Amino acid sequence: MARSTAHRPTVSSRAALLPGSSLGELLLLARERGAIDLALGTPGYPEPAPDLIEAAVDAMRSGRNQYDHPSGDLPLRERIAETLVPGTDPHTELTVTVGATEALCVALLATVDPGDEVVLLDPGYEQFRAAVALAGAVPRFVPLHPPAWRYDPADLAAAFGPRTRAVLLNSPANPTGRVLERGELDEIAALCERWDATVICDEVYGTFVFDGRPWLSVTEVPGLAERSIVVGSLSKSHAVSGWRLGFLRADAARTETLRRVHELTTNGAATPLQVAVGTAALSMDLRTAAREMSRRRDLAQDTFSRKGMKFAPTEGGCYLFADVSPLTGRQHNSRRFVLELLDTAGVLLAPGAAFFAEPARGEQYVRIAFNRQTDLLHEVERRVLSG
Repeated sequence: MARSTAHRPTVSSRAALLPGSSLGELLLLARERGAIDLALGTPGYPEPAPDLIEAAVDAMRSGRNQYDHPSGDLPLRERIAETLVPGTDPHTELTVTVGATEALCVALLATVDPGDEVVLLDPGYEQFRAAVALAGAVPRFVPLHPPAWRYDPADLAAAFGPRTRAVLLNSPANPTGRVLERGELDEIAALCERWDATVICDEVYGTFVFDGRPWLSVTEVPGLAERSIVVGSLSKSHAVSGWRLGFLRADAARTETLRRVHELTTNGAATPLQVAVGTAALSMDLRTAAREMSRRRDLAQDTFSRKGMKFAPTEGGCYLFADVSPLTGRQHNSRRFVLELLDTAGVLLAPGAAFFAEPARGEQYVRIAFNRQTDLLHEVERRVLSG
């Protein structure tokens, strides 16, 4: 008997609306052609510390291969707490998650109900929009204006209202490289206090801030500190993106709720990898890594500036956000531009349209990851400028 093909599976409306990866097809093309990938932020620099790898092997061989406490291995939480300001109680205010991606989803699921509104800066990391949609919340976008990628305070105020439950921030930001200043954070704090909103801030790039620029965690800002959830990660700072180790930082009351949601989603991150980071005597100096990252930023920006792209200052993180309109004229199409560069130079960039709520706003931009080894960036220079 022939099997019917007419049946269509029932899926939730939230899941049906989730976009797939905007880079999937391009990455397959790049791999087929042996191209250099500057689209994804997967670290090529820094490299994982050798003692970290050895600590993971030792943890597995010593039998640390079963469940740990869902909130995370305590020595790891203590180590994370040592890196954070102001002081954080690792027992009651930190939760280890399966990467920053899980941390973001847990923070939203613990904070908003379907129909609640979440304020987001636009452009922004595309997974923010997807995570808000999965939580059933309604995004309220605040446009950032080029070339400095700042918001109009009137637009920010207009995005808040009676249904606002959270504002989702990212500093340093993906893709723009902006670091939010104290005045901006104070404006956001005043609105969060007025509307009783929680600030969820992705601070995964806080290790990489350049040119002596001050960087503030939301936990250091009155009005935000007491209503904040911080999303953190070891993926970029320790170059272990495949280990999927992130964390959530919040006050004890919020942490209790976050941990209940976290237990339901994953019940915990990989035990031996947590143990490794918690016990390794890391040979990698994060301050040195930040200086080296800024040199890579300068090298990549010099290459693509000579190609003809325009840039606002990249204040932190690991991405350049480039205006390619000098190369495309009025025919803006970021995907077409990326494909042409892939063909002519064998270098893959990320189309800018994916980072905007209205993709048309991003058609003249591309994102360039520069957290790569210097030799590779010099090869990019050779390919891009000779093509």
